[in-house]
Amino acid sequence: MSAFVDGCVTEVGGRNAGGNRGDMSHETPVSPRPVRRLSHVRRRVVTARTLREHGVSAAAAGERCRPGGPWRMPLPGVYLLHPGPPTGEERLHAVLLYAAGADRVPGQISPGSAGSPGSAGRPAVRETPAAVITGPAALALHGFSSTPPLSALEHIDVLVPHTRRLRPAGCARVVRTRHLPVPEEITGLPVAPVPRALADTAARTGDAVAVCRMLTEAVRGGHCEARAVVRELARARLLGRPHLADAVDALLAESRSVAESLLYGLVRAHGLPEPCWNVDLRLPGGPHLGGVDAYWPEQAVAVEIDLRDGTEARGGAGARGGTRPPAYARKRERLRGQGVTVVHVTAAALRDRPARQAAVVRTALVTAPERGPVPYVEVLPR
Repeated sequence: MSAFVDGCVTEVGGRNAGGNRGDMSHETPVSPRPVRRLSHVRRRVVTARTLREHGVSAAAAGERCRPGGPWRMPLPGVYLLHPGPPTGEERLHAVLLYAAGADRVPGQISPGSAGSPGSAGRPAVRETPAAVITGPAALALHGFSSTPPLSALEHIDVLVPHTRRLRPAGCARVVRTRHLPVPEEITGLPVAPVPRALADTAARTGDAVAVCRMLTEAVRGGHCEARAVVRELARARLLGRPHLADAVDALLAESRSVAESLLYGLVRAHGLPEPCWNVDLRLPGGPHLGGVDAYWPEQAVAVEIDLRDGTEARGGAGARGGTRPPAYARKRERLRGQGVTVVHVTAAALRDRPARQAAVVRTALVTAPERGPVPYVEVLPR
């Protein structure tokens, strides 16, 4: 038979003086061999089930976890096969093993498999996960500098389906949810996408400054768009909290600032004519048509940065299927009704596909004569 000894499987097979197999208590371990097909960390963090499969009983494992023993049990049913404190990565694996109740990291991508791209260019976990890392730990894994490092976190939040009856234990803080997100794979672990991790963090954080810093970093660092964050906060019904409302205002302002900078860069890098920047359009002596981020008067072409999901999610009836059209749609129809061509762009498109966006704007400018006489509208600074 075999047993675990400090992260290795050890063959056990001693015989007594009579040549017969003796009682297990008198057997001596020989011929250590490493555990196959497990990462270095996963050899050191294992479940009770794994130990049983290698001939280690619960009683024997408990004996090794006594004070001064060679093992530790950081979470129920999860063993650390060395006496020192767990590393940050070991804590993550331990929490996932505890939450999944299985002998593997839930939802992990097997070597050589390719998941679909995640929101940050990472592969998505292909199978339905049993548990997903979220909250500050997830943000740390995504590379946020505004959250504490993994080693400094007292708890690690882990999402599980709402039907699970799992108790929080040790450093594992269990978050039940009806909406388990499709996770992204980071260092082999299933991790909540940035918008969901931000929402789960904000739900437990009352520090307005800290929340604002995290939301701002999400946009400024290119982790995700403001619209995705606001949509997730709205889904979690968090937008009514005063400190989060202020943080969302700052988030949208930051998102617009980033997108405007990208639009300036696109116009100049791709040799487009210089437009009138950030202006209001109105009919001479008539009604206000709306504000746009860039406007070419000679071609009657406007570019508008599209943040509608962020603004509409906070209170627009149209965003929730109401009968009144959203404000952005009404403005777009007003402009089009006056002969103005409107090109909508998002921060993600400006950042990830600038050449394509430049081509769209250039096409609108070049084909302006085909659309007939240019309408006369007043162009006012906004």
